Amino acid sequence: MEDKFDIEAALAGLKSGQDLMGKDGVLTPLIKQLTEAALQGELESHLSQDDKVDDRANRKNGYSKKTVKTPSGSFELATPRDRAGDFEPQLVKKHQTHLTDEIERKIISLFGLGMSYADISGHVEELYGLEVSSATISAVTDKILPELKLWQQRPLQSLYPFVWLDAIHYKVKRDGRYQSMAVYTVLGLSMEGKKEILGIYLSETEGANFWLSVLTDLNNRGLEDILIACMDGLTGFPEAINAIFPNTEVQLCVIHQIRNSMRYVASKNQKEFMADLKPVYKALTIEAAETALDELEHKWGDKYPIVIRSWRKKWHHLSAYFKYPPDIRKVIYTTNAIESVHRQFRKLTKTKGAFPNENSLLKLLYCGIENASKKWTMPLQNWNLTLSQLAIYFDTRLDKNLDI
Repeated sequence: MEDKFDIEAALAGLKSGQDLMGKDGVLTPLIKQLTEAALQGELESHLSQDDKVDDRANRKNGYSKKTVKTPSGSFELATPRDRAGDFEPQLVKKHQTHLTDEIERKIISLFGLGMSYADISGHVEELYGLEVSSATISAVTDKILPELKLWQQRPLQSLYPFVWLDAIHYKVKRDGRYQSMAVYTVLGLSMEGKKEILGIYLSETEGANFWLSVLTDLNNRGLEDILIACMDGLTGFPEAINAIFPNTEVQLCVIHQIRNSMRYVASKNQKEFMADLKPVYKALTIEAAETALDELEHKWGDKYPIVIRSWRKKWHHLSAYFKYPPDIRKVIYTTNAIESVHRQFRKLTKTKGAFPNENSLLKLLYCGIENASKKWTMPLQNWNLTLSQLAIYFDTRLDKNLDI
């Protein structure tokens, strides 16, 4: 055993420019001292238990030494032994040469910020004086996967008033080649008015058939009812929703519809067309909106029939929001809520051109969800008013989920 930690020497080292943490940091002797004291306590507790169960006294039997690497540097650790040889230290187990919990937490934290493996390795070496390979980083971050699986299978509330559904695409290596895959994201607003990612799912393509399997999974996990589901205009999407949740009202994203419409309008007409389209989706009543749509068709129907037909065909689901007051309208008429989540995903993945496998993508997105969820602590603005308004339209479906 070495001398006690010399605080005066440590302070002198700091004043002379010695690092606090990292390789050869001034804290290394203190970590050694605290670790050895804890091991001594473990041994004494073990010996006292032995005395209670056996008349033959077990005793201390010197020390074994090994080099241990810690976040604050390396040191030679003296591990106490007992004569019987049945002492199993828990703080630093036999054959363990790294105190890695803090390092692993740091690696996962940096990974969750979207840093590349090379940058993570550089930060760890700078902080702790340890070199970590890409394979090590991958193995450490793989420890997220069991937690991810539990999260994917967790039970859900029986009712979510609002749910947004959308997909985002990434390149993922499968069968030796990179291909585009869709990540299906489901964002819900709970009865408490708080955002919650209900699930993320990976598929080769985005389509109504796979959305049907996603919705089935949500139903199997306890989701029985959705009041209003908000989504883009994917063909067959509303039918997929109503196949699992027949009472759910579908609101197609108006902004998606506008963007898609403008793709078919000549650039020289876009400004004028948008000015004529605005009274349709900004109307105060559905009657006013339908009048504006008639006027839009009268003026532009011959020039852009495909655009007008699209609005007419989808009008039932595009216009659902008109029946509600402003507080509900502004929440449901676009998929901005889930697009905001996808923007966070893109920030995380911007350093990754592609992913070597599905798990590497999913564990990074899960970290992003965990980070976003920490900010979702407050209910939606004016949520109590919104809930009261919803009760007017969905009274019997809300009653059993309201704590009153």
